[in-house]
Amino acid sequence: MPCRASYKQPYPGRPEPGRVCPRCAEPLIHVGSAFAAPKRRDVAAWRTLSVLLHAGVRFGKSCCGGPGYRPRTLREVRERMAYARATGEPFARALVRRDL
Repeated sequence: MPCRASYKQPYPGRPEPGRVCPRCAEPLIHVGSAFAAPKRRDVAAWRTLSVLLHAGVRFGKSCCGGPGYRPRTLREVRERMAYARATGEPFARALVRRDL
């Protein structure tokens, strides 16, 4: 079971090997400076986040502020995955698409 922890750390601009979670000792994933972690007990939100991260979606800031649209529920993720399968669009692109 994943530990569902989030840590703000300085990021020097390139991945640093060897950064590990202080709680579970697993490698940390740099997800971007615009990331806001869900509450630890919100299992559905962490499941949604897991799908996004495994698809390569990150939360970097854009010129206008935030990272743009990201699905917040498993239902939104399922809708976008079905859209990607039907159209052939890559999963990562379909997941950040606001409108289907």
